[in-house]
Amino acid sequence: MPYGFNQKVLHVDLTKREMTVEEPEEKVYRKYIGGSALGLYYLLREMRAGVDPLAPENVLVLSLSVITGAPISGQSRLTVSAKSPLTGAIGDSQSGGFFPAQMKFAGYDAIVIHGRASEPTYLLIENGQAQLRDAAKLWGKTTADVEEMLRQEHGKEIQVLQCGPAGERGVLFSGLVSSGNHINGRTGMGAVLGSKNLRAVVVRGDNELHLADPDGLRDLARRGAKALPESGVADLGKYGTAGIVSSQNAQGGLPTHNYTRGVFSGHEKLDGKTMYDTILRGAKDERQDQLGRGTCYACAVRCKRIVEVDDGPFPVDPRYGGPEYETLAALGSYCEVDDLAAVARANALCNAYGIDTISCGGTIAWAMECYENGIITKEDTGGIDLTFGNAEAMLQMVKLIAKREGFGGVLANGSARAARAIGRGSERYLTTSKNQEAPAHMPQVKPTVGLIYAVNPFGADHQSHEHDGAYAGAPERMAQLGLFDPQPPLTLNAEMVHYAIVTEHFYSLMDSLNVCQFVFGPASWQLYGPNDLVEVVRAVTGWDVSLYELMQVGARRLNMLRAFNAREGIGREFDTLPEKFFDVPLSGGPSDGYRVDRERWAQAREAYYAMCGWDSATGYPTRATLESLGIGWVAEKMKERKG
Repeated sequence: MPYGFNQKVLHVDLTKREMTVEEPEEKVYRKYIGGSALGLYYLLREMRAGVDPLAPENVLVLSLSVITGAPISGQSRLTVSAKSPLTGAIGDSQSGGFFPAQMKFAGYDAIVIHGRASEPTYLLIENGQAQLRDAAKLWGKTTADVEEMLRQEHGKEIQVLQCGPAGERGVLFSGLVSSGNHINGRTGMGAVLGSKNLRAVVVRGDNELHLADPDGLRDLARRGAKALPESGVADLGKYGTAGIVSSQNAQGGLPTHNYTRGVFSGHEKLDGKTMYDTILRGAKDERQDQLGRGTCYACAVRCKRIVEVDDGPFPVDPRYGGPEYETLAALGSYCEVDDLAAVARANALCNAYGIDTISCGGTIAWAMECYENGIITKEDTGGIDLTFGNAEAMLQMVKLIAKREGFGGVLANGSARAARAIGRGSERYLTTSKNQEAPAHMPQVKPTVGLIYAVNPFGADHQSHEHDGAYAGAPERMAQLGLFDPQPPLTLNAEMVHYAIVTEHFYSLMDSLNVCQFVFGPASWQLYGPNDLVEVVRAVTGWDVSLYELMQVGARRLNMLRAFNAREGIGREFDTLPEKFFDVPLSGGPSDGYRVDRERWAQAREAYYAMCGWDSATGYPTRATLESLGIGWVAEKMKERKG
């Protein structure tokens, strides 16, 4: 038995209702590690170019890593990969919780899902034994209700990953939900699962994870637990990511009024401290830290929010957790809604139906700006007053999107497709890259974020590299990555492009090792640094890996993502930012007048292609680059062009 992984991958053909088990060689695990890179390995191997994302031919992969399930903070994460119905490019999304570790204990390192079931179905895996079960009674139910129904039938120990009613109805930014509040949110993976008539994957297992050096791993875990109270991540545990709302506002970097401003007058009402003092479950109770803070398997940080509202117009069911920073911005400041209970209610609805809160809020905020400018009217919205700050209207639109009813049916395709359908100049208000709505970190304030939003293979994403300010703040950890020359704020020169690429490779590695970017990373506030991650991999697997070898995995994964897109004809011309970011200066606060400098950004993109070893005319990886990374076979797959 290998250390850290099961050496078993389950292939599920829903059309034929057949299942087979593959046993990859150990060298496959060492080359791809798991997570996103392993998912890409199967997508490129198993799926032809040019398929419709919602057709049976799309392949969806759930993938773990060689350290998933180990007894240390930050490792219980899952990557879901498929062709994205939202972007038309590669779809890639991560989540945490208890499902990933339980899937490992159930006996599999990855599940590769092919075809489409003829009837509503769910996949049940118990200690390596897999079967397809009838899901007719689950169809149309909210996520927490489905989970309770499945636990009544299969026991409390199971873990469930499901698409929700929004995925059933093909909402293009629907996600996958486990435990009610752990979400594979981005790129529409819920719509892919729903298109396959597969409502849920249910796992339970007692398999023991074999560790090469259990004492060494135990020491690392103790070191982290000891450092936690004095580390920057301690506030993350107490206030969640919601704790940065006001600090982002202070920097002029809290997207407001659909990204026209970087400051929001109602920021304090949405901040993590306000949440902690008011609606966090158990507020004013000495047991608050137990009642209001959720966690992932074996993690000491416990950063997940659990909120509860019983009174007032916006009740919130604690089964659906609580809003994170991105949600508080997207459904709060983007829309200028400063009612915390209303935003928490919107978050609960998104989790109940299975919707990405970032794209949902970004799409509604776009519609609000169109409404403000007379492009969308009450005739379009069905009488809903989509005025900025209207909490009731925001919540109505969340429900309509989830159900694909009325104007929600238009917005359920995302703002970019909605703009193409509506026209009338609505495109000028978009905040999308590769059809995906921008998260709540502003390129106008963080220049490398603007570069990575554009070139990232699966659209605008805030967790694909380390943000600008961290370079100067963590010299010892940055030195571990070979970064020694921090630049002044707002700089986007060759060194900052280099910084963006190096940290992008490290984050790409983390998404393949499936570790939490709040626990591991090169910034000063993260609990473990890059060299610690090497120690974890060694202790779990027994492999004598180096940081260089692991960084190669990150580079390999990034190039595989780009190669997947190249097969779809998606390259340089799609590596763009919305025109709004270049043309419309921000208004008010510390970032007043800021916008992305088009010429400087274009020069940075050219430098990025050159430093990555990609063809500057197409943005595609070159054969030489792929060969240098040991994935020459991917160059052959790139020849299988769309159409």
